[in-house]
Amino acid sequence: MSQIWRLVTQEPVVPRGSSPLADLLDRLCKAAVRDLDVSGCGVSLMSEADPLGTGAASDATCEALEELQFTVGEGPCVDAYAARHSIMEPDLLSPAQQRWPLYAPAAAELGARAVFAFPLQLGAARLGALDVYNVEPGPLSQATVTRALGFADVATDAVLDSQALAGISPVTAGADLVIDHRAQLYHAQGMVMIQLGTDLTTAMVRMRAHAYGHSRSLGDVARDIATGRLRLDADSGPEGEEIDSSF
Repeated sequence: MSQIWRLVTQEPVVPRGSSPLADLLDRLCKAAVRDLDVSGCGVSLMSEADPLGTGAASDATCEALEELQFTVGEGPCVDAYAARHSIMEPDLLSPAQQRWPLYAPAAAELGARAVFAFPLQLGAARLGALDVYNVEPGPLSQATVTRALGFADVATDAVLDSQALAGISPVTAGADLVIDHRAQLYHAQGMVMIQLGTDLTTAMVRMRAHAYGHSRSLGDVARDIATGRLRLDADSGPEGEEIDSSF
């Protein structure tokens, strides 16, 4: 694992302006792409209560692929986190692939044909997952899987080390990467709950349906709701035709 740490620290630092942990995970994703010879890599952070969001990505496309999972509520990192083991999907468009009816075709449209998720965990602590993408279908070699697990271990150590330095929980340390995004999401969810006179779960379902139906990220929809540009109408149809108050 020390060799992987060296690869990560050799990556150029391109500060994101959010936190040292975010910068480190970005470098890890870029190092993983080079070392594993894959098309892309992303890290998503999660908690028992709710997904936190995308922590890092090797490029903009991978960031969109990571965010897509939170928009539709399904995908490799969601399953890897819940199952506590790696999830391998060598062909997202295979007729045999049925576990992600929303995520798979949307991810393929973004350019991913294969995805492999490796959980970030140590003992009872579960922090999220590292996702590896390829633009061509096909399995990873066993050597690449072993190496990817090493990158997942390094990502886990990075989040736990950040927690130890700050004296806070691992989930809180991870949340520092996405706190503004998640806070806006929760605020929008509460607004929709009040507007529709429903519960929080239904409010999130409606937000995700609108995001998916309009080919937008859940974060973008939440921002528009929170700023008053978008209002979800209780009388809107199943296709998600809602009122946009900006027009």
